[in-house]
Amino acid sequence: MNISPTNPAQNPLFQKIEKVRRQRKVQDTHINLAHGSGGKAMRDLIDDIFVSNFDNPILSQLEDQASFDLTSLMQQGDRLAFTTDSYVVDPLFFPGGDIGELAINGTVNDLAVSGAKPLYLTCSVILEEGLPVDTLRRVATSMKLAAKNAGVQIVTGDTKVVHRGAADKLFINTAGIGVIPEGITISAHNLQPGDAVIINGELGNHGAAILIARGELALETTIESDCQSLYSLVQTILKVCPKVHAMRDATRGGLATVLNEFAFSSDVGIRLYEQSIPVREEVKGICEILGLDPLYLANEGKLVVIVPGENAEIVLSAMKSHPAGKDACIIGEVIPSPPGVVLLKTAFGTERIVDMLVGEQLPRIC
Repeated sequence: MNISPTNPAQNPLFQKIEKVRRQRKVQDTHINLAHGSGGKAMRDLIDDIFVSNFDNPILSQLEDQASFDLTSLMQQGDRLAFTTDSYVVDPLFFPGGDIGELAINGTVNDLAVSGAKPLYLTCSVILEEGLPVDTLRRVATSMKLAAKNAGVQIVTGDTKVVHRGAADKLFINTAGIGVIPEGITISAHNLQPGDAVIINGELGNHGAAILIARGELALETTIESDCQSLYSLVQTILKVCPKVHAMRDATRGGLATVLNEFAFSSDVGIRLYEQSIPVREEVKGICEILGLDPLYLANEGKLVVIVPGENAEIVLSAMKSHPAGKDACIIGEVIPSPPGVVLLKTAFGTERIVDMLVGEQLPRIC
């Protein structure tokens, strides 16, 4: 008897397989090499940790790939967006999030800033021998909740186990696909002089939260990561301004890196206004102590939006009406020259160049 690809849940054989699958439990307290062997231990791990959390009709078939109905995809837009990212953050759990939530939201946001509706994700994990099973279970539960909040399904994946010391506890790779609606063309090549630069809130919170969570500094703060899905906020923006010129989430390299990439791609200049850029006092303090620049600190819930100047106020108002954009600010403008250069007008009225980040301020922040 074959499982129906259209509605497998109604097939008696499928229901029997599901009943057996849900009874499989991991008996070990820590990950061992058998969990990556392809045998029963690995099957129990997948069923108990991943399938039980990510359960959906596509994933439950447990094929080597996920298949989709192209007709339904084409009804939602005329192009696919496809992205992938890997997550090696240290520590795994930090104020405001963890590696699982980070993996889901990071990939969802990479799709969302193209204007796409995120739909399906993959999840591949590399596990170090000796990782507590409860740690993996906690991460998978976090991924489940983040995926639910973002409205996406995790539909396929992979599990590998490496010898103790060959990795650091847990690495995650997620890839995602989404559909871009007709008429939406968001690109780093679209900037025009007169465009406004808008950010949806405070910069550097994620990078600062990770730094404090590592316990290398004797500091106590209430800073939490800004890790969150931005899809809903992007939709709010596009409703009032479908002609957004460029949009990107400011993760590694922070705001400065994103804007340098924009300026270079469009061959224009960008001028920022220091007094308009929102940074928490605690983040400023940490940066002063360590000689860091908040413009380069990583974020996991901040997006940079470039819109025509005449649309700036309506976009800003729409962003402020959304929880993820309540602290949005217009922080700069696109200028014709110098091309490929980002300038910062300081509080003293002088200007300095905000160059591309050289090296890495804080490694393993995502």
